This record gives sequence, structure tokens and C-alpha cells, in this order.
Amino acid sequence: MSYCLNPRCPRPENSDDIKFCLTCGAKLLLKERYRAIQPIGQGGFGRTFLAVDEDKPSKPRCVIKQFYPQAQGTNTVQKAVELFNQEAVQLDELGKHPQIPELLAYFTQEDRQYLVQEFIDGKNLAQELVEQGAFSEIQIKQLLNDLLPVLQFCHARQVIHRDIKPENIILRIKDNKLVLVDFGASKSATSTALNRTGTSIGSPEYVAPEQIRGRAIFASDIYSLGVTCIRLLTERSPFDSYDINNDTWVWQQYLTTPVSNELSRILNKMVESIPVRRYQTADEVLNDLHKLSPATPAKPITISPSPPQPIGNSKSHSQIDLELEEMKTQFLGGGKAKKHQVNPPNPTSQSTSKSIIDDELEELRAKYLGQNNTPNQ
Repeated sequence: MSYCLNPRCPRPENSDDIKFCLTCGAKLLLKERYRAIQPIGQGGFGRTFLAVDEDKPSKPRCVIKQFYPQAQGTNTVQKAVELFNQEAVQLDELGKHPQIPELLAYFTQEDRQYLVQEFIDGKNLAQELVEQGAFSEIQIKQLLNDLLPVLQFCHARQVIHRDIKPENIILRIKDNKLVLVDFGASKSATSTALNRTGTSIGSPEYVAPEQIRGRAIFASDIYSLGVTCIRLLTERSPFDSYDINNDTWVWQQYLTTPVSNELSRILNKMVESIPVRRYQTADEVLNDLHKLSPATPAKPITISPSPPQPIGNSKSHSQIDLELEEMKTQFLGGGKAKKHQVNPPNPTSQSTSKSIIDDELEELRAKYLGQNNTPNQ
């Protein structure tokens, strides 16, 4: 199917083999190559479509973002334009990172702005939470180990994401890697920008206090990532896991499965409301995370209650004595051997045999113990 990108088209669905909308006549191909096939999202500033790149033989899927502000007011529209342009610039500056969508194109067509980026096939963590339930400690550690290096990459290039939340983290199907998406709220962290109060951007539940005041810093992303972890662990809105009256997080009391004290300390430091008490860099969080004991320790080695099995020919003196005594009993007509005797034993011959057997068994015992005392190589 081809989907018409004209916002006013009453019947945007078309077949996939035509170049112009049969209803309104609008072009269905952007830059003669990108064809929208279905809408996948809409906000106050634009619409998002799943698309295919028909310029390549494999026709890979991609995402088209159309700038289409519906909010009223000159200042609001101007801010929307700024954010849309900013996302393109930031994606371009971040280059090619395997866990950030690649910018494929940015252009204007028929007086509308478009951004085309790599399609990430997978569900976001908000969807995963609904379907799978609360995350475990192991999953949270994996999430942090997967995403903190992405924050390192962004921050090293002076980019603050400013909108980290479960909806903006996608678990990619092909490799189970987490991908950070939606850089529309991102901001350049140049010294000039950091010293200037800006607009409050981001989702209120996940935004750091200083970001609400328009002063986002690198640690603001760390705060949002920590709140995201709390949301995934508790299945509750972060607003419900914070005690406003006492200015403290109370998320641990809502856990269905407890987490270790070590991980709790890390998360609590990530979500400190006062920035100087918080982790300042992703490196600091990773360092503490790597100090944690394994979430699933190996089973301890247990000693079996039964006697240990001999190694090679190694046996204890008591074992050897028992085995030799059993041999002696059988030779003298005891045990099971007694059942096969036809004539009663002669006492004199039995005494002589006993003496000979005793000597032979003693010789065997001495020889066997001598071999066992030989040092191992």
C-alpha cells in the first residue's frame, strides 16, 4: 500500500504501484524514492510513517517524519520548527552508532519538512513492560550496561538527549540490543548553551529537576535513565514512586521482587534530585555497576555426604583391610562360597590353608599400600 502524505487527503490509502494519490493527486514518493506505507505515530508537531526505500533493490524499511505542527501560536510553531531541525542536526552529528537510528535524508517537499531515518524493528520498553511485566534485577543491569555506553557516545559529542523514557528505548529484534530513539528534544551542551536557561523539554515523569527549569546537563540524562529503571521495576508511574512530602523516592516498597542493596544504591544515586549528589557521567555509573557481584552467582561446590570415591588406585587403609578380609573369608569357605562345598572341610588342612592365605594376603596388603604411597607425578 502507498499512503498519501497530504494531511488533508480524505482517502490517503492507495495501491503500491502508482506515483500519485488517486484522491488528491499528491506525489506519493518523496525525493522519488521514499514511499510511505502506513502511519505509526502522530504528535502535536508532526506525523510519523513506516516507509520503504524504493531506490534500493531490497526495498528496506525506513521511517518518515513529517513536520506538521497542529498547535496554535507563533512562538509554539517556531519552537516546533527549531526542534524538528535540531533532531536532524543531532542525528547527523552523532554519525553512525549501532544503537542510534541513522539519518538517511532531510529535505523540504511541497512546503513541508521531512526527515527520513533508519527503521528499528522491535518493541519499545513501555510495550515490553505491558506484555512481559516488571523487569528483574538481571534485566535492569543488562539495560544499564547496554545504554550507558550510548550516553557516553552522545555526551562525548556534546549532545544531551533530554527525553529518555521507556517509549524512546526500542529492543531491536535482530540482536536484542537496546536502541535510543527520538532525538527531537536533544540539545547541544556547548558552554554557551549550558549557561543559558532554555525551554523545559521532556516527559514530566522522567525529567530531572534542573531540566524542568530549562538547565539540562549531562547528569539530567542519567536521572531520566534511573527513573526509567524504576518504572520498569515497579510497573508504576514514577510520580507514584516519589514521596513529595518527604522529598524522597519510595520505589523499593512497590517492588514485587526485591533487588539487591548494591543496585538500589546505584539507582538512588542516579535519581538524586540535587545534581551535585548525582552521578555526573555515564562512566561513573558503569564503574559502580561493574563492581557489583554477579546477579546469578554460580552454584557453590557442595561436599557429598557419601565417602569420596578413590582416585586411580588410591584407597584408604580401612577399605583395603575390608576387601582383603572378604577375600580371606571366601577362600576359607565363608560367605557365598560355602554353599558350593560338597564335603565338610578338614580342620587340619583348613588351619594350614588359613596360615598360607594370611601370609599371601598380608603380602598383597603391603604391596598395595606401598604403591599407594608412591608420590603422584
